[in-house]
Amino acid sequence: MSQTRSLVAVLDDEPQMRKALRRLLAAHGFRVADYHRGDEFLAALPSHPADCLVLDLHMPEVSGFEVLAAFAAQQIATPVVVITGHDEPGTMEQAIRLGASAYLTKPVDEMELLSAIQSALTCEPQHPNEPRKATPRIEQGNNHECPH
Repeated sequence: MSQTRSLVAVLDDEPQMRKALRRLLAAHGFRVADYHRGDEFLAALPSHPADCLVLDLHMPEVSGFEVLAAFAAQQIATPVVVITGHDEPGTMEQAIRLGASAYLTKPVDEMELLSAIQSALTCEPQHPNEPRKATPRIEQGNNHECPH
C-alpha cells in the first residue's frame, strides 16, 4: 500500500499532540484523520476505515486499552501504533496482548514513529477472520520485523 494513499487515524486527547502528529504525517504524504475521544473514533470507523491507527493509551472516558479491546472483539485488522506518556510496568505487555503493532513512548521520535507506521502498513495483512496476533512489530522502537 502506498503511503501517499494511506489514511492514518490519530487518536489522542491532547490537542497539541494531535496537531503535531497531523502536521508530521501530512508532511510525509499520509492522509490524516484525528480524533480526541475513543468513542468518537470507534463511531467513525465503519464509514471512515483507517489504514493505521496512532493511539494514545491514557484518555478520559474510552481509553486506548478499550479501543484495542474493541478492535480485538470485532476482529479489526487495522494495525495500531501505540504512543504513551505513561509507560508503567505491564503497560506495553497489555497493549501488545490486545493487538498493538508497535509501542512507543512520548516524547515520540519522529523518525521512529514514521518507521513504525510504515512497518505496520507494509506488513502482510492477516486473514480477516483470524484473530489479531499479539507479537509486536516494534517493541520500544527497537524491532522492525513483521510478525507474520
